[in-house]
Amino acid sequence: MSLLYIATGINHFVHPSFYEAIMPSWMPWHGPLVLLSGLCEVFLGLFLLPIATRRLSASLIILMLIVFLPVHVQMLVDAWHSQSPNLWVHILRIPLQFVLIWWAKQYTRQTGVFYEASAVAKA
Repeated sequence: MSLLYIATGINHFVHPSFYEAIMPSWMPWHGPLVLLSGLCEVFLGLFLLPIATRRLSASLIILMLIVFLPVHVQMLVDAWHSQSPNLWVHILRIPLQFVLIWWAKQYTRQTGVFYEASAVAKA
């Protein structure tokens, strides 16, 4: 999970125009928001690694995914209106957000497979 967010966050800096293009028109400051969201993803991905910051990082990832949800809904609406052949991708992105939220939720627990496995590996 950490690698996913770090890689995605770095991609915001490597390909910012991709992320700017998918942002809803009603959101201001596309460029700065893309860079800020990329920075958040990198830091939250890094903070998933230490057990001491894992729960907080996972909780903030859940919040971030909820904040990003309107962007994915807007992408779906735009794809629908433009009759995009990639509409199916945008449809799948919505449930994927909930899968990612569920995955992050697993890291917010004090006990559980994600918490205990990393604690055992550290010992």
